[in-house]
Amino acid sequence: MVAIDQAQHLGVYDLMTEHHEDSIWEIIRAEAMEDIREEPMLASYYHQVILNHRTLEDALSFHLASKMDSITLPAVTLRDLIDEAFTADPDIGLAFREDILAVRTRDAACSRYSTPLLYFKGFQALQTYRVAHFFWNRNRKQLALFLQSRVSEVFAVDIHPAARIGKGILIDHATSLVIGETAVVGDNVSMLHEVTLGGSGKETGDRHPKVRSGVLIAAGAKIFGNVEIGEGALVGGGAVVLNSVPAHTTVVGVPARPVGRTQVEQPALSMEQSAYYFEHGDGI
Repeated sequence: MVAIDQAQHLGVYDLMTEHHEDSIWEIIRAEAMEDIREEPMLASYYHQVILNHRTLEDALSFHLASKMDSITLPAVTLRDLIDEAFTADPDIGLAFREDILAVRTRDAACSRYSTPLLYFKGFQALQTYRVAHFFWNRNRKQLALFLQSRVSEVFAVDIHPAARIGKGILIDHATSLVIGETAVVGDNVSMLHEVTLGGSGKETGDRHPKVRSGVLIAAGAKIFGNVEIGEGALVGGGAVVLNSVPAHTTVVGVPARPVGRTQVEQPALSMEQSAYYFEHGDGI
């Protein structure tokens, strides 16, 4: 077992290698036992969500089904559907492990690997989207749309099941996040609450933004239309983006305008949102 303190010094690659095949799950279980010692009142909760399960997939399917439970589609049925997706597509498991690592390493409020699984609705909504996307791609579109609707009701997050989203995604706070049907989000992207990746009107077809890897989209930013946000770009808080953004460029304002090159290659990883610079380095 990888100790919790040792895990702090392991990178994403180290935790995902064959040698550490599921170290994330080992760490989560160790954290649960430590948390029970510190707060015995939550022992039953930790056993139900984590310790009673053999794998991270089992724990996640149980927790998501419990969250999404409804009269029309109860938790026991939902869990069967989630397990079906996880079993048929192992890439979902790889993706949500990368998502856990993204939250743990980028979110200053997250000090444990178990926290996104247990408490963060951005992570939970994203994983339910992954299940809905699985069924959408297998032409079970009404089921996928049902899951999308429940995610919106439960988590206040609206992600169309046809959208294509990579791995290593951080959705911080998450409330009022919207991602449209033909949107594409690359790997290692970070987004905050009230971000919209939407269409620009009533047009049909390919009509939503394409967000490349390493992009940081700050709180309240709105990106409309079939535009590209280049690799490693940074979209400032509250910006309204109507045109494509070149790679490694910071844009701010309404409408958004470029104010210089990003200060790091992948703003999504640094999560630095205050250092908006002009080309000459002057703050704005």
